[in-house]
Amino acid sequence: MDKSNISRATLGRLPDYLQFIRDNITGETVSATAIARGLSLGEVQVRKDLNMICGAGRPKIGYRTSVLTQALETALGTEHPASAVIVGAGKLGRALLAFDGFTAYGVSIIAAFDTRAKEIDGSCGEKRIYPMEELKEYCQAHDVSIGIITVPAVAAQSVCDMLAGCGITSIWNFAPCKVSAADNMTVKNENLALSLAHLYMTEKKA
Repeated sequence: MDKSNISRATLGRLPDYLQFIRDNITGETVSATAIARGLSLGEVQVRKDLNMICGAGRPKIGYRTSVLTQALETALGTEHPASAVIVGAGKLGRALLAFDGFTAYGVSIIAAFDTRAKEIDGSCGEKRIYPMEELKEYCQAHDVSIGIITVPAVAAQSVCDMLAGCGITSIWNFAPCKVSAADNMTVKNENLALSLAHLYMTEKKA
């Protein structure tokens, strides 16, 4: 599948479609209408997205669940997951490193790096925690394309710049601040405290 013709916005919605099907669809077929309703998305948008990766569904029937699931997995690259590394092997970094659920959506976290690698446990299950001096060589040797930042805010931007220098093209940032990168890189900033605050305020108003 040539993903170069699929927009970034469409690619960003594919994991939601795959998760919805895995969690909710037990029948042999699934419709774009059901997916759109289940995810509170526009039906026209969902149809366009699915058409890009699996062709048009059959009228009044939709898609064969197994065929659409395979198409989504292929588009997400679950058969050959993209390699990711973590910088910052604190509690959050080690928790992400130990979690194996990312491979179901096309990403495999293969190692972590930390300035204190020699002081902390050098492994997390079968995965290693390496010193920062080995970051660039490791990324290039293992064709790493995704960097995950779990360091304090004061170090986040410098780590982002370092990852860019290693050939990383996508950044997932968990530091409590925003980081920026070149226009040809993808950056997703997560703020766990802010997300929790939004959740609390929404619950408070309910």
